[in-house]
Amino acid sequence: MTAIESLRARIERIEGGRRRAKSALAFGLEALDGRLPDKGLTRGVLHEIAGGGRNGGDGPAAALFAAGIAARTKGKVLWCLSRPDLFAPALAQVGLLPDRVIYVEARDEKTVLACMEEGLAHGGPAVVVGEAARLSMTASRRLNLAAEKTGAIALCLRRWSRPNDAAEFGRPTAAATRWRISALPAAPLPVPGIGRARWRVELIRSRGGETVDLELEACDATGRLAFPADLSDRSAAPPVGRAKRRASA
Repeated sequence: MTAIESLRARIERIEGGRRRAKSALAFGLEALDGRLPDKGLTRGVLHEIAGGGRNGGDGPAAALFAAGIAARTKGKVLWCLSRPDLFAPALAQVGLLPDRVIYVEARDEKTVLACMEEGLAHGGPAVVVGEAARLSMTASRRLNLAAEKTGAIALCLRRWSRPNDAAEFGRPTAAATRWRISALPAAPLPVPGIGRARWRVELIRSRGGETVDLELEACDATGRLAFPADLSDRSAAPPVGRAKRRASA
């Protein structure tokens, strides 16, 4: 038995062998689910999502990605924010209907995080979303612990209005996954109109899993992503910045 295996066995004995099995919310795309340790987005932990641009221009894509995740769950969704600029009809277009969402408007980001923690610990919502530019290691650990108690999915939507704030997204947190979403040009149509939006979906951190970088069609009316039709028959490109599979902390 190696030293790591011995340590794991000791932890298992200390916890009495009663670890709560975590379930996961699958994306339905092997290219994403296969990179995640639980074959989907793990419930009962914190996940981070941000737009790809430094000036906040990809923020709407990141918000819709979060809404698509929430749309594929059952139950209420608690959405905590400090700026009342969320467009509910856009969330409905990706499957997150207004009657499922409870909005909490807080006075500042510190209060947003406190409301997130309270909502996660309550156990009522299936998903708790909070919008914040800054997320400290301490705050992220508190959110993780609150989510673990109830099994809710915690999504921290990192949004900023100043380019300098984007650097905060690179600081370490306790989040299990970290996503970066960028808007891409929609596919051209044979007739006048706007095609389905496309996103660059980057899984840039996956604790116990691998990273991946994909071009996908944006969430549909059921919150599901898809490969663009003109790319679906091609061989998958190697993931950018692929990380080695490692044990969960």
